[in-house]
Amino acid sequence: MVTPSGPWSLAETERFLDEATVPIRLGCRTPADRPWMLSLWYRFADGVFECATGADAAVVDYLEYDPTVSFEVSTNEPPYRGVRGNGTVSITADEDKELLRDLLQRYLGGTDAPIADRLLSPDRQEVRLAIAPDRLHTWDYSDRM
Repeated sequence: MVTPSGPWSLAETERFLDEATVPIRLGCRTPADRPWMLSLWYRFADGVFECATGADAAVVDYLEYDPTVSFEVSTNEPPYRGVRGNGTVSITADEDKELLRDLLQRYLGGTDAPIADRLLSPDRQEVRLAIAPDRLHTWDYSDRM
């Protein structure tokens, strides 16, 4: 596990990442060597961010071209606080959609929603994006706000 810089300890960083239910903002590069940014649901476990996406999503091609990424998980309302960093992504199949089911539970409270029906369709292939951080930096503007 990478030790974060900034005001939070590793335990505080892990607690924030576990409790925050905002998407991770992920920056990567396209095969045309252009910057690209997207937001994905995540969970943080054993020092790794895990995200799910469709196997045919453009970002999968981008990450196969260049697996290095930047990322940020931060609150959307004051007081602003969060974690940012960079790392490397590995991509594996999520054939049983186990990660996706966990993310649907985390963000929606279960699989009883129209979006869950679409995402869990048997015709849709799913992959797991595992982001191993090389650097983590925390910030917390609670005292200023």
